[in-house]
Amino acid sequence: MIRVVIVEDELPAKNKIRRFLNDLTEEVQVVGECDSVESAVAFFEQGPTVDLLISDIELLDGNAFQIFQEVTLSCPIIFTTAYSQFWMQAFETNGIEYLLKPFDFERFQKAWNKFKLLSNSSDSQAEAMLKLAQLFEGKLATKPVHKSRWIIPYAKGSYLLASDEISYFSAENGVVWAYDQQGKRHLLQEATLKVVENQLDVSQFFRINRGQLIHQKYVERIERYSKNAVSVKMKGAENLLMCSQSTTPAFMNWISTG
Repeated sequence: MIRVVIVEDELPAKNKIRRFLNDLTEEVQVVGECDSVESAVAFFEQGPTVDLLISDIELLDGNAFQIFQEVTLSCPIIFTTAYSQFWMQAFETNGIEYLLKPFDFERFQKAWNKFKLLSNSSDSQAEAMLKLAQLFEGKLATKPVHKSRWIIPYAKGSYLLASDEISYFSAENGVVWAYDQQGKRHLLQEATLKVVENQLDVSQFFRINRGQLIHQKYVERIERYSKNAVSVKMKGAENLLMCSQSTTPAFMNWISTG
């Protein structure tokens, strides 16, 4: 029996994971379900026996990495999220896979197979996790290719806009705009902000909320918006851009280490 804990605050996503677990050939028992950092910490403080944690990153009261600051977990973790900027933090914990939403059963099965391979290893769990981390570091040695310019259509044709000239990207009413440092906006051909995000250098660009991606180079100042969230003044933007509560800790780390 494989004991699994699900940490997810969206009911459809939670039901989807349950359905995928039921479709596996192995016998699986969901021993816990949590929808917040607080409830997850309370659950793990009881010392349950867990073989695998499947966790969303953005939760009702923060992000999942706050859980691991409160409790120590030895089990592997499959992270699920709609955002790509957390992947480094995911593998700095016990993360073995990073599933970008929406994912299908085939993608989930690949993550599960990695967990099974780790579980069936003759190494101790600590040794297996170390080998996985070393493998991941090897992947990081291959420098990814990032998009350096964008094709912007207009009435008479198209023109090019360099990524380095863009202050921030914004998804508005079903389209994606790039705003330059003068505040001029440029309509992109890309259908979603996720498509844009996947082509950017995460050391330079950060998704501060569901609808906006900012360039570190053009951050002019940061203001406290609430106890757990900040707002950001970008060059070329008339108004402050809001960093969501769940992404604020990762944002502050990103902006201070870039």
